[in-house]
Amino acid sequence: MDQIFELLSITLGAILANNFIFSQFLGICPFLGVSKKVDTAVGMGIAVTFVMGLASAVCYVVNSLVLIPFELEYMQTVTFILVIASLVQFIEMFLQKSMPSLYTALGIYLPLITTNCAVLGVVLLNVQNNYNFIESVVYGITGGLGFLLAIVLFASIRERLVFADYPKAFEGFPIALVTAGLMALAFMGFSGLKVW
Repeated sequence: MDQIFELLSITLGAILANNFIFSQFLGICPFLGVSKKVDTAVGMGIAVTFVMGLASAVCYVVNSLVLIPFELEYMQTVTFILVIASLVQFIEMFLQKSMPSLYTALGIYLPLITTNCAVLGVVLLNVQNNYNFIESVVYGITGGLGFLLAIVLFASIRERLVFADYPKAFEGFPIALVTAGLMALAFMGFSGLKVW
């Protein structure tokens, strides 16, 4: 029963209270770059969620079976980057072959998942928090779902901002930054969330 509460705590923390975008400020580049349309944002969010979940699982295995037994913990960051880059390359080839419209819509931001600090951050936080395999995978997937929630909400607001009346000085990117800041303030309300 304690394991279920622990997984629930990790889930709610990753999605709401410790959202990678609004609380930890990781993954801002694709968040701002791909959030002009909801359908593109959903595709990017799903791709990031998939990469975060898969990277959490693979990096846990690599860390447990290779790095720790051979006392190579100092190589974690480099190793995790290589694993993430390989996974993103696999996803890029898959999307190009099976979903060319999404591949074209994501454009340059798809390879940026490789250097997305949220993906690297989730695997490093898994190690730092001493999560076991299941906790690591849950944290990776729910962290990705938190990213998906943030980017879809932000994209839906940005689509509506086209019709909004605001000062000319805020046109384009400045209004997007103001909106992201207000959303981050709203998500701060979840920081005191108590589940039980």
